[in-house]
Amino acid sequence: MPSRSINAWIVDDDQSLRWVLEKALKQAEMETRSFERAEHLLEALGEAVPDVLITDVRMPGMSGIALLDRLRGNYPDLPVIVITAHSDLENAVAAYKGGAFEYLPKPFDIDEAVDLVRKAARLNGGTPQDVEAPAGEMASMIGQAPAMQEVFRSIGRLAGSSMTVLITGESGTGKELVARALHDHSPRANKPFVALNTSAIASELLESELFGHEKGAFTGADSRRIGRFEQADGGTLFLDEIGDMSPELQTRLLRVLAESEFYRVGGQAAIKVDVRVIAATNQDLARAVKESRFREDLYHRLNVIRINTPPLRQRQEDIPQLFQHYLAEAAQEFGSSPKSLDAEAMETLQTFKWPGNVRQLVNATRRLTVTAPGSVISAQDIPGDLGGSESSQQAAKEWTRVLAAWAERQLRNSEEPLLDKAIPEFEKTLIEIAMARTNGHRQEAAKLLGWGRNTLARKMKALHLD
Repeated sequence: MPSRSINAWIVDDDQSLRWVLEKALKQAEMETRSFERAEHLLEALGEAVPDVLITDVRMPGMSGIALLDRLRGNYPDLPVIVITAHSDLENAVAAYKGGAFEYLPKPFDIDEAVDLVRKAARLNGGTPQDVEAPAGEMASMIGQAPAMQEVFRSIGRLAGSSMTVLITGESGTGKELVARALHDHSPRANKPFVALNTSAIASELLESELFGHEKGAFTGADSRRIGRFEQADGGTLFLDEIGDMSPELQTRLLRVLAESEFYRVGGQAAIKVDVRVIAATNQDLARAVKESRFREDLYHRLNVIRINTPPLRQRQEDIPQLFQHYLAEAAQEFGSSPKSLDAEAMETLQTFKWPGNVRQLVNATRRLTVTAPGSVISAQDIPGDLGGSESSQQAAKEWTRVLAAWAERQLRNSEEPLLDKAIPEFEKTLIEIAMARTNGHRQEAAKLLGWGRNTLARKMKALHLD
């Protein structure tokens, strides 16, 4: 029997954003319904309840935070994804304390939003656990290169096991996809897979996010919150960027791994859980141990089995297949016919080092889909920052053409000021390049960018970068 579609509702006073989200969710074969005001949503909930709700924070009438409070009382099991253009600590704290499934500052990657909806629906039982993975996720796990085949073998060897695994690799190499594959091929496949990027959540919120809290545990804790460990009970908890976890939380995590129990924030009773932990990092944890930045005992607990995700420059033979897939995806996204690459263009792209790995390749396919004039992408269409041999003047023209095309799309789809959308995208690209160039060392990346380390950390958090 075919699996029923995920039913995702959207409440946001921004008509253009509602349209974009609805289009993306429908392309992902989900059913959607949208509302301009929270009051209209509450009226509709009297007739039906969605699998997942996406809500803005600032809206006319009832705010998204106030809506959360109403929903927690009447629909405690409804996963709510909060989105906002006004990302600050106050809103983040309010959203998580209100029981939000996830908090997503604008501008956000539309694929990330769709994936979050899938995860929320799985956790809520809105779709079976064996739901087919999105095409993009499957494609990034494609590979005939020896380095990728070794990853596949490692996953195969661990099939039937619930052992703790540490996944290492550069940003953009698909560490979460490996974690998902490990889960899907384990005895826990029919149980929840819960992912958490520990570096994307403020340290003062992470403890509650991991372990939950009791009502009254702190100011604003108006109801009990179930943490990620309880959400993942029986299944798998994926902790990304584990190297950024504070020493205090490292200690608490070690206890959970050792004793399979924990206390909610403000709680008095020990909670037993059966959770497989898969951790990931782009840092050298052994070095972090030597420098006393990471607990040695926790490192050994996590490093039972290690899988390294190879950078794209070590699997260049996979680039044609990846390009073919993502060019097709980009064409679907932009409503155009898929483009192909001639032999010279493919050779250029295969010899490029790809510092941003598969994530950079995906963005390149979108860029070339928009900027290349014909149906076949030639070597002359490849910009200099992707290995093309164009002159400075040609590169400037390419930059202008890309920027103009992007601006035209934004003007068609959004009334938001262009600079408000462009600056975060520009900063995101530069940060990814700097992090790739320095192999993930934030101090060095910050120096390349001309920022302090704290500035870089703040911007990476705001932009939801690994």
